[in-house]
Amino acid sequence: MGEERLTENKMGTMPVTRLLFSMSWPAVISMTIQALYNVIDSIFVAQLGEYALTAITLIFPVQFLMIAVGVGTSVGINSLISRRLGGRRFEEANKAASNGFKLAFVNWLIFAVPGLLFARLFMRVFIDDQQIVTAGTHYLRIVTSLCIFIMITVTVEKMIQATGNMKLPMIASISGAVVNVVLDPILIFGLLGAPALGTTGAAIATVIGQACSATINMIVLFKGKHEIKVDIREKFDRVILKDIYAVGLPAIVMQAIGSVLQFCMNMILAGFSPTAVAVMGVYGRLQSFVFMPAIGINQGSMPVFGYNYGAENKARLMKAYKVALTMAFIVMGAGLIIFQLFPQQLLSIFNASEEMYRLGTIALRAISWCFLPAAFGIISGGVFQATGHGILSLFASLIRQFVGVLPLAIILGRVGGVTMVWWSFPLAEIIGTLYIATMMRHLYNKEIKTLGMSDHRIQ
Repeated sequence: MGEERLTENKMGTMPVTRLLFSMSWPAVISMTIQALYNVIDSIFVAQLGEYALTAITLIFPVQFLMIAVGVGTSVGINSLISRRLGGRRFEEANKAASNGFKLAFVNWLIFAVPGLLFARLFMRVFIDDQQIVTAGTHYLRIVTSLCIFIMITVTVEKMIQATGNMKLPMIASISGAVVNVVLDPILIFGLLGAPALGTTGAAIATVIGQACSATINMIVLFKGKHEIKVDIREKFDRVILKDIYAVGLPAIVMQAIGSVLQFCMNMILAGFSPTAVAVMGVYGRLQSFVFMPAIGINQGSMPVFGYNYGAENKARLMKAYKVALTMAFIVMGAGLIIFQLFPQQLLSIFNASEEMYRLGTIALRAISWCFLPAAFGIISGGVFQATGHGILSLFASLIRQFVGVLPLAIILGRVGGVTMVWWSFPLAEIIGTLYIATMMRHLYNKEIKTLGMSDHRIQ
């Protein structure tokens, strides 16, 4: 039975280039739609005034941290399931899925209680403007207390993707995004008889959209046909949890570093002006149109990396890496060109003030030079995680952001003011690229090169 199931799995048989396109395009569309509704959410909020855009920018690190915990955990689940399927250890794959599903509820509790109790205190760390504090507090309490939906969504999505099914998670993601986009103007501005709730309405629309995605993913998980089965009665298994977090914990920390970075950058930029904070928020939304498709390519590639690593097929693993890297470079290169040529047009969709135009044009052109080296980091990080070496991705993030971005931002800000702060991003990516290239060479020589040999053992 195991042999038959392995043969039928396209990750071990389909031509690599066609396989990656078939695996990646649903994730790319899904991630692009996610980026679209985040941008649309910000566009609507920006119509309320710069205060509202500043408020949601200040709480973005918390949302980023929630995603870090949810996605990081599910990356560990995805890696473990795909490796076990590739190694024909199907019962272990089912146990990994069952344990992983229950972890979504644990992750929800981590944020729900602190979010309800400390939202206002968090906002006052940055700013004293009462209008900004109030708007941010209401938004933050809603998205944290009801983050169960996003936790379920990202967890189940990665579990299904580990089996090679990328289309159904895409449908769930798009459905939630569409619901969010439709509800945003209705709840923010009070259309169709609804009350005008401002930033609170934006938060409610976000949560309802997430609930829609979670519902569809749950139906697929428990009613659909795929290679994993979830048993909610399954008790937590220490060995499985250890295997999940061997990859998942570094992924959590790696993405949480981004939250800490955003928190610190907001602190640095708030020292210059609220407009500088708003510019950072606008960049964060716009760059997601570039990074999300590249991350989608990585999501589609990771199960292929993991499966063929588990099956000890070096040729398919390396071919997949090269094709995925090429695809990511094309996407990020296109993003670089757009940011260099059309920064003012991009800023105009956020109801930008003259000061935002001045600061934002410089910022978008400077930061976007990080796109090309970031493509290499994203895909190589996927190889690290898929092969069970998430710690290498963790160190890459630590080097880029704490050895690179933050020290450089502080130094450049003191030397040249806020216009120089933006250059810390591309300079830090260059530092990170040197580390990642070294570690990829080390991983290849130590493990990938020996795949298929009799003395090699997959962990």
